[in-house]
Amino acid sequence: MNITKVTLRPVAMNKVVAIASIVIDDCFVVHDLRVVNGDKGLFVAMPSRKLPNGDFRDICHPISTEARNGIQDAVLAQFSAEGGVAAFAAAAAAAEHLPAEQIHAEV
Repeated sequence: MNITKVTLRPVAMNKVVAIASIVIDDCFVVHDLRVVNGDKGLFVAMPSRKLPNGDFRDICHPISTEARNGIQDAVLAQFSAEGGVAAFAAAAAAAEHLPAEQIHAEV
């Protein structure tokens, strides 16, 4: 499995700093992966939906650790190449017309 394209857009939603889409082998796309700035650093969360009971369930997810690591490595490499947390916080702030320091403090 090859991640052939990663696109990111900045957001300011609690600890979520970007939303990603990936293309797998130039033939399958997955939207709405979340780049999360968690307590132990950045990680990629799979797309999910909220169930009627309030729980969340992944819409899709990798089966193997190797596949999960490949997706996370590709997304975080692109995130870093585009400037990382500071750049995405500034872009989200500009989109929402808020000071970047305020967005950065929230994430």
